[in-house]
Amino acid sequence: MYELNYKEEIEALKDEPDFEAKGDEIYMRHEDDEARLEWAFYRPSGSHPDQVRDKNPIVSIMAFNHSRLPAYERFSIVNPEVIDKDNLRIKIRNRSRMLFRAMVDSDFIELVQVLEFAPVFLDLACDQMIHGRIWNETYADLNAATTFCSMVEDCLDEKLIEGIQRRLQPIDKFTYDEAKAYLETLTDQVQNLHIFIKEHYLEAYTEWMKHTSVHPLQRIALEKQIAKLKE
Repeated sequence: MYELNYKEEIEALKDEPDFEAKGDEIYMRHEDDEARLEWAFYRPSGSHPDQVRDKNPIVSIMAFNHSRLPAYERFSIVNPEVIDKDNLRIKIRNRSRMLFRAMVDSDFIELVQVLEFAPVFLDLACDQMIHGRIWNETYADLNAATTFCSMVEDCLDEKLIEGIQRRLQPIDKFTYDEAKAYLETLTDQVQNLHIFIKEHYLEAYTEWMKHTSVHPLQRIALEKQIAKLKE
């Protein structure tokens, strides 16, 4: 009698109302790696975290690529061999690129978490910082941006600098009150900011002052605050 392979078995289960629950019960911890591999691919709501953690790196890779978990959680639980070995890491490169594209186009907090956990992806982060498009108006958290700048100090070339600058909060369209409030945010943490970020905003505020009509007394007060960015 013909025996179904795992793919055919899973296909036969698809019409069941509790397809995913049954699949989890049968295949999630199946002793055969091939069965777990097929289920990591077919699981309808995306891979389960336990599949991403799988003891077999190939199953873990499949689950990583089909997971819907946030980036840091995904990287932090994937089988360690997948990150440590070049020949395995390349198998998650496309999915990793997509994840880094999204992290770069956000507040940098998760980006820094992932890079601290897996610094081997720093080149991918820099690539997306340079070439990735900006899809939203979520700008970099200042502390996270400072950490990222420290991580990439040795490769801060013109293109990477431009990529980081594009993701820092722009101030050119700020009103006086907005500019004053954001400047206070900067100066409150000036001692912790990376020199690159301080220099960027020193230049940005200098330009803003040139093109904005401000009362003389307000201008003096702002100039004193701006000077703190030189510390």
